[in-house]
Amino acid sequence: RISISCLLPASWHFSISPVGCPRILNTTLRQIVVIGIFAAAVSLLYYSLVVIRNKYGRAYRDKRFHRYLARVTDTEATDTNNPNLNYGIVVDCGSSGSRIFVYCWPRHNGNPHDLLDIKQMRDKNRKPVVMKIKPGISEFASSPEKVSDYISPLLSFAAEHVPRAKHKETPLYILCTAGMRILPESQQKAILEDLLTDIPVHFDFLFSDSHAEVISGKQEGVYAWIGINFVLGRFEHTDDEDEAIVEVHIPGSENKESIFRKRTVGILDMGGVSTQIAYEVPKTVSFASSQQEEVAKNLLAEFNLGCDVHQTEHVYRVYVATFLGFGGNAARRRYEDSLFASTVLRNRVLGKQTGVTPDSPYLDPCLPLDAEDEIQQNGQMMYLRGTGDFNLCRELIQPFMNKTNETQTSLNGVYQPAVHFQNSEFYGFSEFYYCTEDVLRMGGDYNAAKFTKAAKDYCATKWSVLRERFDRGLYASHADLHRLKYQCFKSAWMYEVFHSGFSFPVSYSNLKTALQVYDKEVQWTLGAILYRTRFLPLRDIQQENFRGSHSHWRSFSFVYNHYLFFVCFLIVLLSILLYLLRLRRIHRRMLRNSSSTSLWIEEGLPPQKIAGP
Repeated sequence: RISISCLLPASWHFSISPVGCPRILNTTLRQIVVIGIFAAAVSLLYYSLVVIRNKYGRAYRDKRFHRYLARVTDTEATDTNNPNLNYGIVVDCGSSGSRIFVYCWPRHNGNPHDLLDIKQMRDKNRKPVVMKIKPGISEFASSPEKVSDYISPLLSFAAEHVPRAKHKETPLYILCTAGMRILPESQQKAILEDLLTDIPVHFDFLFSDSHAEVISGKQEGVYAWIGINFVLGRFEHTDDEDEAIVEVHIPGSENKESIFRKRTVGILDMGGVSTQIAYEVPKTVSFASSQQEEVAKNLLAEFNLGCDVHQTEHVYRVYVATFLGFGGNAARRRYEDSLFASTVLRNRVLGKQTGVTPDSPYLDPCLPLDAEDEIQQNGQMMYLRGTGDFNLCRELIQPFMNKTNETQTSLNGVYQPAVHFQNSEFYGFSEFYYCTEDVLRMGGDYNAAKFTKAAKDYCATKWSVLRERFDRGLYASHADLHRLKYQCFKSAWMYEVFHSGFSFPVSYSNLKTALQVYDKEVQWTLGAILYRTRFLPLRDIQQENFRGSHSHWRSFSFVYNHYLFFVCFLIVLLSILLYLLRLRRIHRRMLRNSSSTSLWIEEGLPPQKIAGP
């Protein structure tokens, strides 16, 4: 005999005999119904919990792959019929031309910890909505009244792609960079005033006085850093064990405990004229002197990407430094100027004719073996012939780093906070990629030893062999003869800037050279729109809260609604069980009393009074 008892919610039990079937069949129908309902409720609750766990457990795992799936979805045409899409426009007014970028993003999800999901808008042919015009806006310094007409084709292009109903709520930012920075402040002001006056007359975009400005190199570097890290998903603060994390001291809250979040990446960008470095400084920095501290203030940017200024999880401290004259082409010109001056002086002192004629050229270790080149200055010509000595080339260009003996300094003796090399990651763009990929075919993960060997071999290869390889198409499609001739110099320059200038150890293995991120070129304008629209989620969050105050039940998520349903279901079920058990006990007591009375009557005894319950 198996006895099953339960003390809660009431005291009851029943028995099952090994003979089994007869005993069970004798069980009252009410007992069978109660047991069946209870078993069904437990099974339903267990099944629902398993389903919810599987569904929402996968949601977190799927989020890890969101940025990889974005590579596919970002190439789809933008659905301009979607009323929940918002748009933003950024005009990059550079030195050689102006480009307009149109971005879009869905409504914010209402979570103040998440950023807007901004993507570049794509037309019906799935091409990015981008347009470029020439010349640069700085060319209109003497005739600022023509600037609005100059930029009008760009804005008309954007107006054709952004839905008409969205124009008045679409922010427009006109941000000017290098070309405008060199103009006098009065000319800058005249150009911006013409834009601010004429554009609102012809276009309905959201365009205020603060939406047109000349940004500094520091701002441009910060925007580039934001854009790269946003595309890489480094601002998604998830508890993913596979992601590298870093300990961060939040700026302005030194007394609070440090937090741990995703490690961001630093960027290295070497163009033709300048080189720029930007990376997060996660911990509070110390300074060797008050003078160094004053310099550091101009190089460190502290900002909050979150929509709530009181939340610190999206507060970042980023170091940004730009070095004019340290780009690949500018460095070669500096090198040639020094070479020309020193050779002329040596010839004058020693009475030599080095480099004066093609028959007695200057032997340049920074040119490939037997490659010929010329330097022309002040009407004089100097002839060069390459010896292809990579190590000697590195020695000759080291003085151009302008390093000092001070601690925590880089190129030109500029302050640079320490980099935690064991827990950091950098991306190298432009010349960092061209130097490693176009000719050496080593783009991607950077390895100093392999790069040095490949550069040495290239420099030591005869120019005739390099030309033959070029004619056979063995190099990158966009590599030209200029790249072949100066690849040896630029390889040595990139190596020295990275290891000597910025003091990265030769063993550093977390540098990736790239032209694109996830198959698309990331512009600093993406970081600009992300930073300048950071407070827009507050509008969506406030609307959600307003709706929630009038319709409280709608604000519950799917999971919470189901939990509430099961709690109510169990309460009702337990109430029914308690009621049935109460009826069962009353019924049994009545049967017991009636059977006792019948027995006394049969034996001829007077019935006794029975105390009431």
